[in-house]
Amino acid sequence: MSMRVGVVVFPGSNCDHDAYHVLSHLFGLETRFIWHKEAELGNVDFVIVPGGFSYGDYLRSGSIARFSPVMRDVVRFAARGGLVMGICNGFQILCEAHLLPGALTRNASLRFICKDVRVRVEHPGTPFTSGLQAGDVLRTPIAHGEGNYIAHPDVLKELEDNQQVVFRYADENPNGSVNDIAGIVNREGNVLGMMPHPERSSEDILGTPDGRRIFESVIGALQPA
Repeated sequence: MSMRVGVVVFPGSNCDHDAYHVLSHLFGLETRFIWHKEAELGNVDFVIVPGGFSYGDYLRSGSIARFSPVMRDVVRFAARGGLVMGICNGFQILCEAHLLPGALTRNASLRFICKDVRVRVEHPGTPFTSGLQAGDVLRTPIAHGEGNYIAHPDVLKELEDNQQVVFRYADENPNGSVNDIAGIVNREGNVLGMMPHPERSSEDILGTPDGRRIFESVIGALQPA
């Protein structure tokens, strides 16, 4: 099986090339950019909605990007069980598109935060964490001003009961996210949203290769030995 990856690009995306580099150059996968005005994703097995500032975030982050033509096919792709990963602004877009519950709001400090954080793996039973173990801690960077995850108490209970919280901040909570949430999946487990940037922490030269393990999990799930 030849795995095919699509990286969605919006006006203001700035981590699209980082994601492309990791999947194409480090893992040697067939990877292509998908412009937000394209109506179809094409023949892909894995879709990344990258970080950045889609449409400049002039309104609520991700609120405009969710209406881009390509997002209709991302929703269809996810409904068919396709794997979708939203990173940082991508997480915000997936929430706005109702592929994930809850919302991302301004950091509790009201400041943009750019630093390395430690993220703990809560549940290995997803395609994104299948190569990891519960309790593993990954060092990976964050870079956001609106990473404070919130949700209705009933939604939070459902997330916890269904083991949909897959990443939590391990030491400090940098943005005030409820329950220290750093990443969640949908009920089916095929859509992941996370604020930390694994694509910026997949090589030793970047100071930590820990994010690589998340992509290795996805590849292992789609290309089992």
